[in-house]
Amino acid sequence: MSTAPIRVLIADGQPIVLEGLRSVLRQHQTIQIVGEAIDGVEAIDKTVFLEPDVVLMDLKLPRVDGLTVLRSIQTRAPNAKVILFASADNKEEFVEAMKLGCSGILLKDAGTGLIEKSIQKVHAGEIWLDSNTTAAVIRQFASPAELQASHVNGKTGRERAQLSQREREIIVLIAQGYKNKEIAEKMFITEQTVKNHLHNVFDKLGVSDRLELALYAIHNSLHLKPA
Repeated sequence: MSTAPIRVLIADGQPIVLEGLRSVLRQHQTIQIVGEAIDGVEAIDKTVFLEPDVVLMDLKLPRVDGLTVLRSIQTRAPNAKVILFASADNKEEFVEAMKLGCSGILLKDAGTGLIEKSIQKVHAGEIWLDSNTTAAVIRQFASPAELQASHVNGKTGRERAQLSQREREIIVLIAQGYKNKEIAEKMFITEQTVKNHLHNVFDKLGVSDRLELALYAIHNSLHLKPA
């Protein structure tokens, strides 16, 4: 049974980067490049017109910056999932990008194999962040200003949720940026068991994703408590 390829739009202000992305992605039959953009205005227009499944774009685009492009795409082409292709120097903007609905952040110094993998994961409905990026996002979320502004602060009662010792251990590792597979290896349990624990944790604390869980953990100092 054949599966339709993932339709991808790539956007970057540097022709050599576009050339590199084009070269890498064309090696994968599961991905189809439907368009290219060299600035933010073009990225918005082509996303709306071409309706790609995934947009892989630079955070620092000419004419209109990546965050503004992301806002526009969320409004005008909400079905398109966006992966920011960013430099590690832009980490202070990662939190804002995630809040605006970004589905993933791929660092420009990542291996070429992660480009295809990130697109596959995001298209499947997952969030793509490597452990270093997750840790950077969490640190930004944990700043006093972010904590004050966070909607987590208004949710009383979750602090009283009864977490098991194993669930607390997993929360500590999540807050440190570990993936499910890495947590499973560290705790000598199966990846499915980790997923089951996370499902229970999400339900108990009323959080919807790993980033909110990490923020909750830091807000309540759970990430500092010994396992």
